[in-house]
Amino acid sequence: MEKFANKKVVLAVSGGIAAYKAADVASWLTKNGAQVHCVLTKAATEFVSPLVLQSLTGHPVVQDEFVTGPGWGIVHIELAAEADLLAVIPATANIIAKIAAGIADDALTSTVLAATCPLFMAPAMNTHMYENPATQQNLQTLRQRGWQVMSPANGRLACGAVGRGKLPAVEEIEQELERLFLAAGTKAEKSDRLDLAGKKVLVTAGPTTEAIDPVRYISNRSSGKMGYAVASQAAARGAEVLLVSGPTALQPPAGVRFVQVESACQMREAVLAEYAKCDVVIMAAAVADYRVAEPADHKIKKTGDNQEMTLRLLRNPDILQELGETKQQQFLVGFAAETHNLEEYARGKLAAKHADLLVANDVSRADAGFDVDTNQIIIFAADGGRQAYPLTTKLAAADYILDAVVEKINI
Repeated sequence: MEKFANKKVVLAVSGGIAAYKAADVASWLTKNGAQVHCVLTKAATEFVSPLVLQSLTGHPVVQDEFVTGPGWGIVHIELAAEADLLAVIPATANIIAKIAAGIADDALTSTVLAATCPLFMAPAMNTHMYENPATQQNLQTLRQRGWQVMSPANGRLACGAVGRGKLPAVEEIEQELERLFLAAGTKAEKSDRLDLAGKKVLVTAGPTTEAIDPVRYISNRSSGKMGYAVASQAAARGAEVLLVSGPTALQPPAGVRFVQVESACQMREAVLAEYAKCDVVIMAAAVADYRVAEPADHKIKKTGDNQEMTLRLLRNPDILQELGETKQQQFLVGFAAETHNLEEYARGKLAAKHADLLVANDVSRADAGFDVDTNQIIIFAADGGRQAYPLTTKLAAADYILDAVVEKINI
């Protein structure tokens, strides 16, 4: 059976040198059963022929929002209304800015503004244009509005520069689109994906904070985005989800029971209170290893005499190890955020903590560390299995983790 039978995709192509790769994506989608309708900006036609895309998809290519003729109504409204997925490949800095601003001055941007389906884009541009604060702010705006934004790759660009800005490999784009088709399906189709229905899933997220005095604390750089993504996707897959979170700037996902904590000891207490009733526990939080032995009751004042401050620290309880040593029916997933020797440390932690899976990532990377929307993970299994995944959004990484969980608990 064709993977994408009865799916309708709007493939929006903007005017960058990588536009020619949209032909490969269009061909792949069509071969897998999707009905692909391409919308091109005027600049895109300088890089890829509309005739090529029409030949690959079997559908007319839209370049003009005022197109008329038999079978055509208001073209951008009809395309948007019928789409199961809209993908902008490649997305130039200009088209990203226009979409973020809500501009609708051609067929592509008008279709985007009218779309209510899942939305995806793969940016591709010069490194400096990508890193420009305006572009980064626009991408952040789109992510907050629900767009799935795939980070560009590093490499030599057409302009001769070397850096981030290349369109990701077509195979990686196809992998992301396949995942997003789950969101584009009908309720009946998506019910097949409710593979965590009836399961109680506990997720921890964010940092913990350890008080020095009522004003100051020790913490770490975790934003909580990975854990919140896991909780969100677990709920979407039918699980009853409890999210235990340290302090973050994030809103709890819809449909998730939420417990706010601050310290490692508070997180331990909240987790242990629910642990016996859980089927799956995913410890994505960055729990502080140490706490201040004697936090001050009042703000410590700076005086001429205290040029130095010495804090005595105590080890915090190791929540993951405690869960591993006492687990019964629970399936336990730990995380390892490392800056070097990633695989060695991850395998050691997996064994020491008695976890079933260990998700590892290199937090020294600017695109896969703390407080970013992307991640690149490797999942290690207690049975010796290892699976590495490409750089992707944290929502997609969350699904990779949950896929691995479901595979193991269904064996």
